[in-house]
Amino acid sequence: MGKKRIVTTEGAEGTGEAKAKQLVSAKKRVDAGILFVQSTYNNTKLLVTDKSGNALMWGSSGGAGFRGAKKGTPFAAAKVGETLALKAANIGMKEVDVVVKGVGSGRESAIRGFISKGINITSIKDKTPIPFNGPKPKKPRRV
Repeated sequence: MGKKRIVTTEGAEGTGEAKAKQLVSAKKRVDAGILFVQSTYNNTKLLVTDKSGNALMWGSSGGAGFRGAKKGTPFAAAKVGETLALKAANIGMKEVDVVVKGVGSGRESAIRGFISKGINITSIKDKTPIPFNGPKPKKPRRV
């Protein structure tokens, strides 16, 4: 009924070898890295990089299946931290530095979820942007 598939042995072997090489390079071992936690009122995003800043894996509350107001909850952030910690443990990560940015409720719980899977935290830095001059005041009203 449908089209017949023709498989050639030369093409199949060539792609198989190329895929095997890609899988080996994707499973590189990383001992230490940096965990970036960006927590807003509506969502929590986590990014795991190696020490030089190359992104290895990431996750967010929205990507974990939470929708609407539930994305900004500490529970959602903890679940994202746990899933990322499992992925990081698979590539051999043992310790991590944490950089936190934002004022959301998932800041601390994302880190606790990451710790719960056995990865040690070396340091925690808070890089939340703080305005030092504030917004420009309104002009005086002319009558």
